[in-house]
Amino acid sequence: MLNAETTQILGAIAPELGMHAVTVEQAHTLSEQPRRTMTKTARVYKIETLIRNRGHVSFQTMLDELEISPATLKRDLDYLKDRLGAPILYDRYLNGYKFGEGYLGEKHELPGLWFNERELYSLLMAHQLLSELDTEGVISRHLQPLLERIHQMLGPDEVDAKSLLKRVRIINSARRPVPGKFFELVVDALLNRRRIRMRYLTRSRAETSERDVSPQRMVHHKNTWYLDGWCHRTESLRRFSLDAIEHAELLDTKAKEVAAKTLESEMDAGYGIYAGAKRHWATLSFDAQAAQWVSREEWHPEQKGRFTDDGRFELQVPYVEDTELAMDILRHGGHVTVVAPASLRAMVRKQLQDALGMNAG
Repeated sequence: MLNAETTQILGAIAPELGMHAVTVEQAHTLSEQPRRTMTKTARVYKIETLIRNRGHVSFQTMLDELEISPATLKRDLDYLKDRLGAPILYDRYLNGYKFGEGYLGEKHELPGLWFNERELYSLLMAHQLLSELDTEGVISRHLQPLLERIHQMLGPDEVDAKSLLKRVRIINSARRPVPGKFFELVVDALLNRRRIRMRYLTRSRAETSERDVSPQRMVHHKNTWYLDGWCHRTESLRRFSLDAIEHAELLDTKAKEVAAKTLESEMDAGYGIYAGAKRHWATLSFDAQAAQWVSREEWHPEQKGRFTDDGRFELQVPYVEDTELAMDILRHGGHVTVVAPASLRAMVRKQLQDALGMNAG
């Protein structure tokens, strides 16, 4: 509690500090407001930072800095050492806690300290998503140590985390699974910057060819994995579907590097999975019923959309190759009109006529 003399002093210096003067009652109220307590994650991070910056910190100093009870501090120190594997030890000579021989200076980090509980749950959800995408458990196997560490950090809330995972269902339709041996080989080549020699099936031409590829990045699109790579046979960037690889081996040859800007300009300009540099623009008009959904969808990052006076929704999207765009247009059947270009409208019309012929009678 503040006495009257202290309150008078506050009142005298407040104008100098740009503060408003306070009454005795107001001062009492301000002094008695509870401090905002730190979360366990924040406390653990604070302890690690104190020891890192000062070299050694006494138990009392940590109590003063964290404003917690001795029992809570002891639990936090045990959590750091036993759960997170922090090399913290007590030095009797220094009368404080420091990092032991396992400490690697700036290279040492306590995993997961950057996440609060909500973010940890988000990581669990990401793991669930990867598990659904990963039929053979290739990704999940490598992420298992991270998953176990997340469960450890959640502590008593682990039961809630397991319950959450059981109540989330991710449905992947028309998925094309990739053999685990090819997936791991591609990831290995990508990370270690080595070339791949592979036998690849080009479905559109029903041709199988052998080629050396310098991997640049992996792409996941509509439940299918792809590899963007430099094809040394054609001396150009190509996109390969991992499920179309019939055989692959890792080469000792160093992979060719392609600048990120070049990769983006050549591979990301088109619509969907189809790459290319020369773009066209399609204008589509959806009726009021379809507009309820399409107006909220992102068909392309650079799309343009607007509602017209008659309640229809007009969507403009760039594309390089019309195959995937036509497939997405056909999903809406009679609820969409291809306004432009004429070549795309003719293609959609032909596919509708072919479909009608296939299903006639």
